[in-house]
Formats: sequence, structure tokens, C-alpha cells
Amino acid sequence: MVDFFQTALFWIESSKYVLLFVGCIFEGPVVMLASGFLFHLGQFSFWPMYAALVFGDFTADISWYCFGRFGTRSAIFKYGHIINLTPATLEKIENRFRKYHQKILIISKLTMGLGFAAVVLVVAGMFKVPFKNYVILNLIGGFIWTAFLLTIGYFFGNVYLLIPGSAKIIFACIILLVAIFGVRYANNYLATKEI
Repeated sequence: MVDFFQTALFWIESSKYVLLFVGCIFEGPVVMLASGFLFHLGQFSFWPMYAALVFGDFTADISWYCFGRFGTRSAIFKYGHIINLTPATLEKIENRFRKYHQKILIISKLTMGLGFAAVVLVVAGMFKVPFKNYVILNLIGGFIWTAFLLTIGYFFGNVYLLIPGSAKIIFACIILLVAIFGVRYANNYLATKEI
């Protein structure tokens, strides 16, 4: 059993940047916050960590774009409720998207989509926003957004170092839970607001 744990820890240590990349595809903001925290504790080198996070998040964004571009409208209406893409939501976004797609993409990236991040990216694909524009705008926003969340995570690393011994684990768990539920609550709250 000890050998299993040693092997697992060795694998995690040797694959940590790949794990960041994959984690960022599925839960970008939480992984970015946690990475800033762990960077402060000396677990990561900055540039490989930053690149893994930016490109993991970018990979997720490309997937949403492709879903919108190549998915049929009927499939989007059938399964869109999973990402809050209802016909009413789609109509709201479509009306604004026709005129302001560049501004919407940048603002969406820098604000977690105001609760509609995945929806905005799917709509960009549906409207066939030129892929080059989409990539440029997403990367610009992604570099800024990732740096912002890493900074917040790094700040929590400062606080963590001030906490006495045994309370550190409790503090880390609380911060992780607050980050996960905070991001989810912000997305759900903003999704109910009029855009």
C-alpha cells in the first residue's frame, strides 16, 4: 500500500502541469485560484503553470466554439439547458451578439461571462465568428483573467502562511470550498440577471 501511495505521489508530481491543463478544461477558475495558492507555497514554477492554465482554459473555449459552430441548432436547444442555453437566453444574446461580438467576447472572458460564459462561446460558434478573431480575443482575455485569478490565489497563500500549524489544513479546505461555491453562485446569480 505504501508503494502505491509513493508511486501515485511521484506520478502527480511528474504530471502536475498536465493535470493543471486538464483541470482547467473542466473547472478553470477554481483550478486557477488553487494554482496561485500552491505557487505561493512553492509547488509550481510560474511560466509552465501559467501556460498550462491559459491553454487549458483556451482548449475549453475552443470546444464550446466548436459545439456552437458544428452542432445543430436542434441539438443545442435539446441539450443547451445544461449550460443555461434556453431559447430565451439565446435570443437575448443573439440580439446583442450581431452588433457587438468582439466586445462581448472580451468582456465575457474577463467577467466569467456574467453567468453566461459557455453560452456566449457557443453563440460565437453559431454565428460563425471568424476563428482567427475568436482565438485572438480569447487569448487576450485568457492571459488577463488567468493572471487575475492567480494573483487572488497567491494572496490567499500569504494569509495561509500566517495561520498556525494544525489550522492550515482547515483553512485550505475552507478556501477551496468557498472558491468552488463562490464561482458557482456567481455564475448562477448572474445568469438570472437581465443582460
